[in-house]
Amino acid sequence: MSTGSIGAEAARPGAGVVQVEAEVIANQRVGAYHHLTVVAPGLPELARPGHFVALAVGGTHSSMLLRRSFSIHRVSPRGTYGPTVEVVVAAHGPGTEQLVGLPVGAHVNVVGPLGRPFPVPSTPVACVLVGGGYGSAPLFWLAEVLRERGCHVEVVLGAASADRLFGVVQARRVADGVSVTTDDGSAGTKGWVSDVLPEIITRTGASVVYGCGPMGMLRSLHEIAQEHGAVAQVAVEEAMACGIGICMTCVMPVRDDEGVTSMVRSCVEGPVFRGDRVRWDAFVDGRCLVPSDAVGAPQEVVR
Repeated sequence: MSTGSIGAEAARPGAGVVQVEAEVIANQRVGAYHHLTVVAPGLPELARPGHFVALAVGGTHSSMLLRRSFSIHRVSPRGTYGPTVEVVVAAHGPGTEQLVGLPVGAHVNVVGPLGRPFPVPSTPVACVLVGGGYGSAPLFWLAEVLRERGCHVEVVLGAASADRLFGVVQARRVADGVSVTTDDGSAGTKGWVSDVLPEIITRTGASVVYGCGPMGMLRSLHEIAQEHGAVAQVAVEEAMACGIGICMTCVMPVRDDEGVTSMVRSCVEGPVFRGDRVRWDAFVDGRCLVPSDAVGAPQEVVR
């Protein structure tokens, strides 16, 4: 598929960003994760699939100064309790542990929508959406948007084990086909998403592969998509400490239209990138290195 079939207007950031004191109206345990719903006036109307929000943690006198960022799972501009935003949270540390413990009626400061959303095709094409763990959260809303445009949508969900999957039932409601993989074989096919992806792309003639999850998974789906003549659009999971482009903790090497590599902020220039623009060779053992040919990279001085 030519890159021109991806709608450029959908690749730009949203029309605006709001900061609201949101009220928690639901906090439900789903497998290994928590599904959090908050009332956030003004935010849903601006959001698109692939955007994320940054939630404050701690408090006035807390040492946790930085927000926690999460892909938007779903929005409702006109919910029963008002405009709502839903996110999926995995408790990994003090900040996320606080969020998963928020009771109904609690308030949390939310900034969003942030980042660049998923671009969508301007004409109906077959698409495959691949999610790893709770990285699948933004894909169900994306699937609905794609099907509204007449696209055939297949969803692939993978995780280490069955309790680490998110949204299998939702996927069956919004997709034309669903495949599940787990590392331990506790649900679906035993193995990785990369084991089933080639057959799905071939069978459907998919032109676009969307992905959200661990960097290793995103690299493999990009490589498979490229081998099959498809374009990969990946939402990266680089650590985003501020979410608004100030702290520079989420920089990663990305090529521009001319092939020049620069270190860009995944929270502002991303989190969605074309797979063939990401310098996957820079990610080694869970670390992101600065390629020697990147703009501004340190150069060896010859004396």
